[in-house]
Amino acid sequence: MPLMKSWVASANDANHPFPLNNLPYGVFSTDGTEERCGVAIGDMILDMAAAEETGLITISEIAVFDAPYWNEFMDLGSDAWAELRARLIEVLKEGSADQAKAEPLLVAMADAEMHMPLVVPEYTDFYAGRHHATNVGTMFRGAENALPPNWLHIPIGYNGRASSVIVSGTDVRRPWGQLKSPDHDIPAFLPCRRFDIELEMGAIVGTSSDGPITVQEADDNIFGYVLLNDWSARDIQAWEYQPLGPFQAKATATSISPWIVTKDALEPFRTDTPEREFELLDHIKDCGPMLYDIDLEVTMAPDGKDATTIARTNYNEMYYSAAQQLAHHTTAGSPMNVGDLLGSGTISGPEKENRGSLLELSWGGKEPMTLETGETRSFIEDGDTLILKGNAKGDGYTIGFGDCVGTVIAALDDPYKR
Repeated sequence: MPLMKSWVASANDANHPFPLNNLPYGVFSTDGTEERCGVAIGDMILDMAAAEETGLITISEIAVFDAPYWNEFMDLGSDAWAELRARLIEVLKEGSADQAKAEPLLVAMADAEMHMPLVVPEYTDFYAGRHHATNVGTMFRGAENALPPNWLHIPIGYNGRASSVIVSGTDVRRPWGQLKSPDHDIPAFLPCRRFDIELEMGAIVGTSSDGPITVQEADDNIFGYVLLNDWSARDIQAWEYQPLGPFQAKATATSISPWIVTKDALEPFRTDTPEREFELLDHIKDCGPMLYDIDLEVTMAPDGKDATTIARTNYNEMYYSAAQQLAHHTTAGSPMNVGDLLGSGTISGPEKENRGSLLELSWGGKEPMTLETGETRSFIEDGDTLILKGNAKGDGYTIGFGDCVGTVIAALDDPYKR
């Protein structure tokens, strides 16, 4: 599919992340206004609450776009999703008869503040990237035992904290936790010393379900995708994770990019999951190309200094797709809600520069990275800003997500000393 031309000139730039082919959904506000739904087009935002109020766009008998989240629209179902996308293209395309009505409803992106685009009822994080799992397993168990016995048969996951999911641009405070150094007999309560990121994609459930669903049904139920950074306290995790897995190590924050890129916008970039070492059981067996060719990168910038690109990889490196993760999530009968968020797991590639976490990039701290500023890092220091970027390149256009940004700020004084 080639670039679709818009009367919004900035949307026709081949490198702009928000062409007419994209039309991602977010929540924004401007000075003195309430948070409301918006659609990105070039360097502008179409005010969906105003478009609904004026009758330019009508999808439901009740207003759904004046809310500070997209959940009410998602709940209308896939027919409404398709209807809105078709209407937006009609309104915003070059030569549209609706241009005069729509132009006054555009807000400059530079004048807007972005907010959480949805309410997240539940959050689940997976461990479904083979290169990441192999790297981490090799560090802790040796190459011969890198992958757990179940890893090639099911997407491993754990239930996370929906309450700590935050939008890009929100600062992340270094957490306190119980740490146990190898040279100490008992643990100590200290600020995290090995704070890290995880480069992930997040899939958003747009249709609720109650009981097991197939992989194809799961794919149909996914509304869209965001970039996701699952901040990780590696030293807290090392002490707590056996036998039940991460707990406080992953409770600090999970950052997501501000724009939900719809599954429809990503259709031209579908690609297959990798060849299977073992045939998957029927309930999670591949049923078509359900990954996407999305280039990803991570930059790190010390406080007040230039950023260094520290990793580049691609979403197509995943072993399990979001549809397989969602289908597996439902097998024991778990209901899924509109707005539920599924983290893909860290996305790493085969080479060192493709590793999606500092744990891998510094190989557990044994191989510190040197930034372009001359400073070295094994893990994140206070004041460091981490930015996740993602885009898919089409024929004369780019599908972008908007950056997923977080700056780490110093831990509070001991919260238990009052």
